[in-house]
Amino acid sequence: MPDFGYTVIDPSGRERSGTVRAENAGEARAALEARRLFIVRMGEAAESQASGQRMPWSASRKHLSGKELTLFTRQLSTLAQVSPLEEALRTITRQSEKGHVRAIVGRVHAGVLEGRSLADALAAEPRSFPSLYRAMIAAGERSGSLPSLTERLSVLLERQSEMRSKVMTALAYPTVLALFAVLVTMSLMIFVVPLVVEQFDTLGQELPLLTRVVMGLSLFLAGWWWLLLILLCVACFAGWQLLKREPVRLRFDAMLLRLPFLGRLIRDLHAARMARTLATMVQSRLPVVEGLALTVPTVHNRALRRATSDIVEAVRGGGSISTALRRAGVFPPLLVYLAASGESAGQLDTMLERAADYLEREFDGFTAAALSLLEPLIIILMGGVVAVIILSILLPIMQLQSLTGVGA
Repeated sequence: MPDFGYTVIDPSGRERSGTVRAENAGEARAALEARRLFIVRMGEAAESQASGQRMPWSASRKHLSGKELTLFTRQLSTLAQVSPLEEALRTITRQSEKGHVRAIVGRVHAGVLEGRSLADALAAEPRSFPSLYRAMIAAGERSGSLPSLTERLSVLLERQSEMRSKVMTALAYPTVLALFAVLVTMSLMIFVVPLVVEQFDTLGQELPLLTRVVMGLSLFLAGWWWLLLILLCVACFAGWQLLKREPVRLRFDAMLLRLPFLGRLIRDLHAARMARTLATMVQSRLPVVEGLALTVPTVHNRALRRATSDIVEAVRGGGSISTALRRAGVFPPLLVYLAASGESAGQLDTMLERAADYLEREFDGFTAAALSLLEPLIIILMGGVVAVIILSILLPIMQLQSLTGVGA
């Protein structure tokens, strides 16, 4: 009785590898599916071990970035419509401009030439092709709809890349503006105000309260800025270490979701991504429970990750997706309503896509409105701080002029 090596996704969304003894590949597959394992790759033990020997070596090399994976999927989707898979991969390898992309796609192409399925060939590069990506490719190969599936997958990756770009664009300008404001304020307090203080020391008069406060802060910053920098670095390192602890990270992420503006942005982004991923999985005939389990490790917010895990268990227990979303309590009501409508009408994928479109438009509108308020707020705050510094300098000068006028 031969041994069959396998790579599977367990019910918690983790990737596992091992061997199972069976009469043939069909019995081995049935045994794994009976244990509620989603099969990503399976073959005879000798072949699996050969692949496993290559994987640690490939893991130490460069991998495809999100943008490169999106481009690869779009190219594969386009070429797979008009040419065989082997020829499509060869063409992508030749046309790739970056060396590591050529090497990765070339190894995938070599795996297909050896007779392995595309999902098995992709499994040799786990850092470049995530578990969910490989599972969807495997589902497309099994159903004979790989060209159409890669088209839907490329659309999904392009929309996710577009949302990431929008988030980075939305955060870039306020972040640079805030850093510039802090830099200007610190420069004034450390280098400019002390020069003025030297002139006021010879007056022999009591300075205004505002001037004394600003002078005290300036002297403290000028003498102890290095200590503040060390304390800031220590605080950041301590916070980073604390967030590595799962209970602390869970409470911190739950607190983020309760913040007035940031919490809504995080929830909407996650809901839009989950809705679009679910729609693609339903269209691809990928089992929803296994697909949801694969998305769990990709969720960075621990509170949302726990809610997604609860949804997986609820759906696995026979519940509907809309009911599980409602019980989670962290998803927008619109997503819950459209998911319920899609389930009742038998058009879950269509309604989930509409929900994702709406949530992404809401995100765009909300971030535009927030930025329109945040940018002038930072400018006003910076102007107020600079005005206080200038006023603290002008008050003693005006006081000196008034004393000179009285003395004359």
